Amino acid sequence: MHNDKILVLDFGSQYTQLIARRIRESKVYSEIFPFNASVAKIREFNPNGIILSGGPSSVYDKGAPMPDMAIFNLGIPVLGICYGMQLMAYHLGGNVARSNKREYGNAELVVDDDRDFLWGVSQKSKVWMSHGDRIETLPKGFSVIAHTANSPIAAMADINRHFFALQFHPEVVHTDEGDRILHNFVFPICGCKPTWQMSSFIEWSTMAIRNLVGKKKVVCALSGGVDSSVVALLVHRAIGNNLTCIFVDNGLLRKGETEKVVKTFKGHFHLKLIPVDARKRFLKKLKGITDPEKKRKIIGNEFIAVFEEEAKKIRGAEFLAQGTLYPDVIESVSFRGPSAVIKSHHNVGGLPEVMRLQLIEPLRELFKDEVRVLGEELGLSEEICWRHPFPGPGLAIRCIGDIAEEKLSILREADAIVLEEIKAAGLYRKIWQAFAVILPIKSVGVMGDERTYEHVVAVRAVTSLDGMTADWAKLPYEIMGQISNRIINEVKGVNRVVFDITSKPPGTIEWE
Repeated sequence: MHNDKILVLDFGSQYTQLIARRIRESKVYSEIFPFNASVAKIREFNPNGIILSGGPSSVYDKGAPMPDMAIFNLGIPVLGICYGMQLMAYHLGGNVARSNKREYGNAELVVDDDRDFLWGVSQKSKVWMSHGDRIETLPKGFSVIAHTANSPIAAMADINRHFFALQFHPEVVHTDEGDRILHNFVFPICGCKPTWQMSSFIEWSTMAIRNLVGKKKVVCALSGGVDSSVVALLVHRAIGNNLTCIFVDNGLLRKGETEKVVKTFKGHFHLKLIPVDARKRFLKKLKGITDPEKKRKIIGNEFIAVFEEEAKKIRGAEFLAQGTLYPDVIESVSFRGPSAVIKSHHNVGGLPEVMRLQLIEPLRELFKDEVRVLGEELGLSEEICWRHPFPGPGLAIRCIGDIAEEKLSILREADAIVLEEIKAAGLYRKIWQAFAVILPIKSVGVMGDERTYEHVVAVRAVTSLDGMTADWAKLPYEIMGQISNRIINEVKGVNRVVFDITSKPPGTIEWE
């Protein structure tokens, strides 16, 4: 499939995914394996080069993660970053010691040898350090190619064997010329060609789906979010009408959502789509429930029940197409132990066991930003490709307390205004998520000459790179004023709007 590729071995750095993304951005395919992948598996993957990631351990820790050391005998270039550097030095006969002081943050890198690996890098530039150990003596065959005030060996190289190592992180934005350094490793040193692009990915995965499925039938849960939309279009491109998409309207969707999904996928893309109106059924189950976790569970279980009933009607369905992304896959195989079981609402949890369907996950090699590019390439509208994340339980977790039809309809209208105003101001793509929340309290107000006692709506807007941490979005006051005025004037039943200015942590992005 991918001719040229770089393998990243994961030793637990928070930046491991970033290394793979940086390399893919330069149009070379890159994959992450756990640190203890066998040399046989690595040979089978057949990479042009290997990168050893950073990690929180010291090589002297009891149980420190160690790779299969035969990677150094494969005759292919290896780059060690941070912990990866210490590992390389330790294994190849150098000496690693604890630093007198832990180096964390920006440092000035001074280049001592700008051939090969550091070619084109400025004599002095800013790099990002994060380490507690340092190299005391070089392994045989290595030379120092850069230093900082606190690290006499900030970069080292064995040019004959194509082994290189850095004490700093080239993959983070805080390292000024990190892209240049990775570029030097990937292209001149590993000899890769920039052939990884979305058009070739579409071709390859369409063929793979066609070969796997043959004439059998596939079902797909389509929500209208970017992941499920892209999966549906990709599978449809491969097998046409042998794909049936099921869209479940659970009564917790945003304003106009159902109509939009049906119009886009049935009308425009001509997919075989079954819309299921399950609104009454979901709201009946949720009546009187106020606990957020219970809400999530009920919605998840009910969704599976509805989906299963519909899927059973499709004769000969043997496959289920799902929008699992690469970070989910890495998370579940990383040596840090299956960190965080993927949130229950993320994918259609439990379906395969229940239905004995074989999974097709065509996006499992992609990061979110790559899925958006793929969507554009497949002809999806910008509105769907760049849509803000929308939680699986939908408006149920933005309707604090019990869920009633009246509160949901207020929330729908208020939410639509928030999004309209943010789009009109040209801020939609700059913000990670923006939405309205209806609070379980009422407040006194004055409208006309009348005293009112109505609902309170909170507006939440955050900026983030990946949803793991987030900062509240500093919306211009005029826009905040406009949102507040419109909600109070246009949405019957609301007399007060508040803005949520909590960051994550300590708050989560959603209220429940």
